Amino acid sequence: MEKMPFFAPVCIGSANQSGVDIEDLEQALLFLRGWPADRRGPVYQAAYNACTAAREGYLTVEEARKSLSGFARITGILRKCDARPTIVGEPEGKRRHLS
Repeated sequence: MEKMPFFAPVCIGSANQSGVDIEDLEQALLFLRGWPADRRGPVYQAAYNACTAAREGYLTVEEARKSLSGFARITGILRKCDARPTIVGEPEGKRRHLS
């Protein structure tokens, strides 16, 4: 599958598991396919359908990211990302963090 990066990662984790930063559509689909079958309700299905539709070109990658983020928020596994993105192309000493 071609890499289809998200504008910003969806950071997932919980108190009893290490975090993962999902940065593209391929990682999102891998994560969703690994979700326990007995916990796949309508919110899961909406996120999975959005990611699949984005892969096929029916939705944008950003729409899929928002759906995945909503799924993570509703299931209680969305976390704040550790690192803030930086502006690429500036010298290391002059990089600014985006807010």
